[in-house]
Order: sequence, then C-alpha cells, then structure tokens
Amino acid sequence: MSTICVFCSANNVEEKYVQHANILAQLIAQNKYSLVWGGSNKGLMKVMAEGVQKAGGKTIGVTMEMLKHTRKLDADEMIITKDLPERKSVLLKRSDAIILLVGGIGSLDEVTEILEFRRHDVHKKPIVVLNTNNFYEGLRMQLLRMQKEGFLTKELSEIIHFVDTPEEVLAYINKSLKP
Repeated sequence: MSTICVFCSANNVEEKYVQHANILAQLIAQNKYSLVWGGSNKGLMKVMAEGVQKAGGKTIGVTMEMLKHTRKLDADEMIITKDLPERKSVLLKRSDAIILLVGGIGSLDEVTEILEFRRHDVHKKPIVVLNTNNFYEGLRMQLLRMQKEGFLTKELSEIIHFVDTPEEVLAYINKSLKP
C-alpha cells in the first residue's frame, strides 16, 4: 500500500481549513493510501489522522523525542525520532507522495527540504500543495519568481504542483503514482 505524507499545522485553525483537511483525509483512505504525518494529536494533524482512521485507513506517525507527549496514542504505528532532521528523513523515506496543507514555519521547513531534494533528483515523489483559500499564493508567487529569475534549475511544474481542492490533490497523486 502506498503512503502519503501530509505536512500541516498542529495548531487549531479556522473551520475553512478543517473542512478541506477532513475531505482530504477521507479521500486518502478511500483511495487506499496510508497516511504518514508528524504524529501529533493536535490541530490539523489530529484532524487528518482521525479522518483517515474513521474512513478505514492506516496511520503512521513520526514525531520526535521533544514532542512525544503530544503524539496520537492510537496510531497504527508511531515512530519517535531523536530530532527534527531524523524526523524529516523518516517522513520522506516512509512516503510515496507529499501533500502540504496549511501550516506554519515547521510545515514550510519540511516541504522546502523535500523540494530541494526533489530538485536534485534525490527522489521523484510528487509534491502537491493544497492552496486552501489561497493560503500559499505568496509561496507560489515567490517560487515562480525564483524560476523566472534563474534561481531554480528546473521548471517549477517538475518539482511542485499547486491545487485548490482536496479532490484535485488526489487526482494529481493518483495520476503520478498509479500507471
């Protein structure tokens, strides 16, 4: 079974973001993917894990020692790493595709490292951003500017894909992973 890594906030956020997370969680399970995520039982991370579980999917949490007190205790599998670099490495290794939902600095840190690895062909995993309510429009514009001004050695479309709905996320991942 293929796994999808979701980077998202461990904070409680507005309902407009929760709605998309709930839909995405259901679609992940319905499309027979497992969820690998930051392991937290808070905020959107909790919404994603509970949604996948309720829809019959498998959850694999990857947290780190300093955050293990916030982990989801009923995950199908929980990995506790010593630090953030190890956590990011495990998340990438355990995933077949990556989704970025709304989040903060931690989510940006995680996805930018994976983008850099994708740019250098360390992996070929699809990376898709769910741009709910244009949350990541500034990021998309900055990346396009980097491409236009010669700071990216590949076309942006070769390393990341932006969409507006959970359904578009799964359509892109299904197209990328299922021949």
